[in-house]
Amino acid sequence: MAAGAVGGYFGGRLARAGYDVAFIARGAHLEALRKNGLRIESPVGDLHLKKVTATDDPAAIGPVDIVLFAVKLWDTDAAGVLSKPLLGRDTALITLQNGIESVERLDPVLGPAHVVGGLTYIGARVKAPGVIEHVGRLADIRCGERDGKPSPRLQAFAAAAKQAGFDFAISDQIEVDLWKKFVFLVGFSGVTTVTRRPFGDIHPDPDCRALFHDLMKETLEVGRARGVALPPDFADERLAFSAKLPPATKSSMLYDFERGNRLELDWLAGAVVRMGRAAKVPTPANAAVYAALKPWRMGTKS
Repeated sequence: MAAGAVGGYFGGRLARAGYDVAFIARGAHLEALRKNGLRIESPVGDLHLKKVTATDDPAAIGPVDIVLFAVKLWDTDAAGVLSKPLLGRDTALITLQNGIESVERLDPVLGPAHVVGGLTYIGARVKAPGVIEHVGRLADIRCGERDGKPSPRLQAFAAAAKQAGFDFAISDQIEVDLWKKFVFLVGFSGVTTVTRRPFGDIHPDPDCRALFHDLMKETLEVGRARGVALPPDFADERLAFSAKLPPATKSSMLYDFERGNRLELDWLAGAVVRMGRAAKVPTPANAAVYAALKPWRMGTKS
């Protein structure tokens, strides 16, 4: 839910491994999935599933074991309501969205027993309807129950992920892990989108690299002010890590910008600015990125 870049990639790998996977999609993407199946283009191996179960009506699927919840952030509440028919007694709906507020938004809609905080690291995009392009080799999922313990439902999914060939880890501190991704993503999405350049053009330039670091550092300080146990040098560590990224890597927000789609800006840089004001933490770099991209946050398609 839904079968975009993230849902399409992981769902496709699980389906190839023999698991019963249903793809929730709409529009041209749904039509292509029904007509031509799902294609994944990836450095770790291409695949073509000629026939897949694809629908825009979750009620046609019914209760499942796991929901990979990967809709854009502005669709969170509506997609949460649509996901209700997918929930059985012990279903885990794993959030694989950007941002940091998905769990608290979905709890009132679906109930805390079903919502599992999760995150993914992957470079992917919908190249064309029915076609997912995976950039680089990184593709992993991390999630965790609220009590920090490895539940049977997540252990079962870990076994499925291993068979499907992607990395999966059960976290005993999912709030910290979510914030760690958020720190990196705010910086990465902000610097790539405001410059309109892939990361290979960002890191070598001292000014662009400094902006990337400042965006992450501000986000880190906001998280620490909110009581999240983030390492004080985490922004420095992520800066060093980022040197290993494939040069062609772009953020999903830059892909959306290039296509004239709506941006997740309000839940990334915008959220840092909002939370920073509440915590009295200065966020000038994020405020600048938010202001610079704000005219395009609703997209440019007519």
